[in-house]
Amino acid sequence: MGRLSVHLNAPQGHVLPEGLLERAVQLTLREEGHEEGEVSVTFLSDAAIREMNERWLGHDEPTDVLAFALHEPGHDPLGDVYVGFEAAGRQATAEGVALEEELARLVIHGTLHVLGYDHPKGGSRERLRSAHFQRQEALLAQLLPAHDDDERLLRTDREG
Repeated sequence: MGRLSVHLNAPQGHVLPEGLLERAVQLTLREEGHEEGEVSVTFLSDAAIREMNERWLGHDEPTDVLAFALHEPGHDPLGDVYVGFEAAGRQATAEGVALEEELARLVIHGTLHVLGYDHPKGGSRERLRSAHFQRQEALLAQLLPAHDDDERLLRTDREG
């Protein structure tokens, strides 16, 4: 078996389910046929992800996830995923799900983008019926039964 590297970066003062989020990336990569690869996941405030969204996509608003594939076609996956932490919280509340579930959903969503998946823009029915969203929800269903409430948390309340 190859090596799948996952790097998590979170805003200062937040605690994230590190093990769950690492497994979300690893599961997505393996289920898509990759035994080697590297994905960095960074959690950002509304202000920070809005700035990135405007710079790279021309949208002057916060978003829930941005993803960038950095590998050449035919090479092992290499990419950066940025998750809007505040947007994830709002979406979790609106959907009535745990924040951990929404964070895992967005990490899977971004990892699928790194692998080349895409979907129609906006909140359309076509978007929710797309192969990207169907695959995302199937992977999330696989991941959640393996979630261990006693897992190690990524603590970001430390300096630097």
